[in-house]
Amino acid sequence: MKVLCIQGSPRKNGNTATVLGWVEQELNSRGHAVEHLEISGYGLEGCVGCYKCQLDPAQLTCSRQDRGLEVFESMKEADAVIYATPLYCWGFSSQIKPFIDRHLCLSTGYGNPHTHRSHVDGKRVGLLVTAAGVEGEGNSDLIVEVFKRLADYVKTDVFAQLIVPLCTEPKDLGEKQRKKARAFAEAIAG
Repeated sequence: MKVLCIQGSPRKNGNTATVLGWVEQELNSRGHAVEHLEISGYGLEGCVGCYKCQLDPAQLTCSRQDRGLEVFESMKEADAVIYATPLYCWGFSSQIKPFIDRHLCLSTGYGNPHTHRSHVDGKRVGLLVTAAGVEGEGNSDLIVEVFKRLADYVKTDVFAQLIVPLCTEPKDLGEKQRKKARAFAEAIAG
């Protein structure tokens, strides 16, 4: 299985990178091919709502002249995609948010079961979130809901979710979090 891991933290050696690294190690140890992508290095611009991407359902296109389509092509080639982000203001980090907004180009005909198409239909996806606060209501519940709705919009299947609460520094992460990372990797790979 080929797994695309999209790291959305501005800190290349922070909590999110550490936990995602454990997931990637586990996937590699199980013989899966892992592609790691630091989304902050792609300089993605936000969606401008021009809807050029909605004109031809057969074409994956976008009016933005950056590396966004390159990332989406990697998604199409992967069997599974992991979205990894620290929790910022109850949602995705600003580094990964333009990428999330640009998912508009992955799907056409949303809202109509006869015309709804996706370039990543049926793809396995997982959400990995590190948070300074607690897990659940009032903290990570909103990002979980947004991710479920995003998955519905692009017709992907959420196979795994990992919220790592009470993260302060990577040195404070331990075996408990590493064990959860291994379980997450197992769930995403099937």
